[in-house]
Amino acid sequence: MDFLLILIGLIFIILGIIGSFLPVIPGPITGWVGLLILHQTSFELNGNLFLTITLIISILVFLIDYIIPALGAKKFGGTKWGMWGSTIGLIIGLLFLGPLGVLIGAFLGAFLGELIANPKKSEHALKAAFGAFIGFLSGAFLKFSVSLVFLYYYFKIVFSNLDQIT
Repeated sequence: MDFLLILIGLIFIILGIIGSFLPVIPGPITGWVGLLILHQTSFELNGNLFLTITLIISILVFLIDYIIPALGAKKFGGTKWGMWGSTIGLIIGLLFLGPLGVLIGAFLGAFLGELIANPKKSEHALKAAFGAFIGFLSGAFLKFSVSLVFLYYYFKIVFSNLDQIT
């Protein structure tokens, strides 16, 4: 039974890593499910505190990932219009264009938001849109980093309990 749980847990960990770049899969949360499944084995594990801390980290990263593109737009001179446009564009892009839509949506949303706020400054709007794009990439990097840490702990737990696999 442990072997099956290990395999299913690994699938979720890998999906978590993939989800770092595909917004349709919540990367770190999916990876955390892999750790949760691994904790259902007969292994000697880190305990509930480990699961609680990693769950909190997963949820925080999930939430932060929706905020970072808007903050990137602001960092590059965007207004609240650009920040809201980035967030709304990200969601609309995901709904209509899938994973690629997130990139396009965050960029176009920030651009259109800035154009609405100040129609005569398209160069400024483009700069804010670039900031939203950088913010999106930063969020993806954060999710990928957390997912890799989960992969590390997954393998650490499995390899330290190899003698117990049934």
